[in-house]
Amino acid sequence: MTAHSRSESALPGDRALQGRTIVVTRAAAQAQRFTQLLESAGARVVEAPVIAIAPPASWEPLDEALRALDTFVWVVFTSVNGVAMVDRRLAALDLGWSAMTGRHVAAIGPATADALAEHGVRPGLVPSEYRAEGLVERLRGLIRPGDRVLLPRAAQTRDVLVVELKRLGAQVTEVAAYTTRRAEAGAARLREALAAGTIDAVTFTSSSTARNFAELFSEDERRSWLGRVTVASIGPITAATAAEYGMVTSVMPSEYTIPALAQSLADYFHRIPRGSARRARRSV
Repeated sequence: MTAHSRSESALPGDRALQGRTIVVTRAAAQAQRFTQLLESAGARVVEAPVIAIAPPASWEPLDEALRALDTFVWVVFTSVNGVAMVDRRLAALDLGWSAMTGRHVAAIGPATADALAEHGVRPGLVPSEYRAEGLVERLRGLIRPGDRVLLPRAAQTRDVLVVELKRLGAQVTEVAAYTTRRAEAGAARLREALAAGTIDAVTFTSSSTARNFAELFSEDERRSWLGRVTVASIGPITAATAAEYGMVTSVMPSEYTIPALAQSLADYFHRIPRGSARRARRSV
């Protein structure tokens, strides 16, 4: 099943998440679609954003790169946030997305590709594995030594993409298009719900959500509720970050998208009778 056909699939018709309470830790501006998918399967959703998306310390590096778009062979987008911030700066510079004409555009996954399509840009490359390693594999053999690659993405993120692109001979210009910061507004309410045992699952859609969520609590606090809360991670990198804090992922889709994560949660709880042990072998 393709990424797009999977994203359009319905969750189980028997409302597999009926009576379950699921925590969504995504940034508030991004939580709506995930919340709707979970609610359509009967879940009660607690939106507790642990990250917030903000502009970079300075727009100048991104602006400078966008003014020089015609000098790049490739532009690689690794998130919807990157697309949104590039759109913001193209408008501020009176450039528009037509400035991408003639560039090879790559997107890390279908959500990012959809965001680009909203601006009339159809990426020529979307990997089947929606993470940096999958993107590098698809670019291998396409990028030629000396090709200039623009990579507008979050500040302070994994450097695997930059390292591997340089190994392919590319000249990589990495610019901060946005930053993520910790959000703690809902921490008290979340702590109370976890302590009361009313939460069935906590979801992580990036390493920053897993890290920021974990650091809201002490190790003793996490240990006190982990045995009765299912941890769901969007992919292996996020799951590895959660594991660093003792949060073992029980639900992870084989396709690293929000619709697939919602589907995996529904499938997982559909198989587990209420009242039984919540942590089981990882769902894929």
